[in-house]
Amino acid sequence: MVSGPAAEVAGVDGGAVHRTLAAEITSVRDRRPGEVPRVLDVGGGSGAWAVPLARLGCAVTVVDNSPNALAALQRRARDAGVHELVTPVQGDVDALADVAPAGGADLVLGHGLLEVVDDAAAAVSALATATAEGGAVSVLVAGRYAAVLARALAGRLAEARALLVDPDGRFGPDDALRRRLDAGTLRALLESAGPLRVDVLQGDGVLDGWIPGSVRDGGPSAAREVAELEHLAAAAAPLLDVAARLHAMARRV
Repeated sequence: MVSGPAAEVAGVDGGAVHRTLAAEITSVRDRRPGEVPRVLDVGGGSGAWAVPLARLGCAVTVVDNSPNALAALQRRARDAGVHELVTPVQGDVDALADVAPAGGADLVLGHGLLEVVDDAAAAVSALATATAEGGAVSVLVAGRYAAVLARALAGRLAEARALLVDPDGRFGPDDALRRRLDAGTLRALLESAGPLRVDVLQGDGVLDGWIPGSVRDGGPSAAREVAELEHLAAAAAPLLDVAARLHAMARRV
């Protein structure tokens, strides 16, 4: 269990992704005692991940191409009292080397990024280049098979079929995402596009979408029970591919 200051980044629900990030920051502090962990959040928007990490004492650089999102990030960081630790930079992953030094970050985040970029392999390579040797890249992507199941249960069978057979896991030209991934495809992408070794591959939102609202809204004890079930399901191989999102932590080697 995450405790102490790291509990802040672990989030209220103790989600699998938050726990993994908290553990990584603890590992960085162990490797470089007395130094501030350096985090690069690519496509980090208004700071949903960056601000909790800054509250943990990390120096976080957020790269995003939206001026509005970066303005919201600055407000959020000021409200949280961590504005001195958060650096907003306008840019994108296609030109990441122009705004982020090679090997400059202990932890690089690309959450919600790989499903929207033109070239996912090039994006992974850029994230890996920005990561210090021994550091980690964290990616969070939309899961293909959860989308198939959701469409099928809603009776949208044509979309479900398209998501299942399309090479990129898209339901058609109106799909806002360029791709959805399964666990095997995500692992292969990370390990082939950069000098990375996948240490963690887990689900995020594995069962939450399938648990009735009446159960999830059943008070603190029900919330804890749901969180504990999600924790167990996150790493269960048969359930991994039906998670709404897939999370991987890959080590720069």
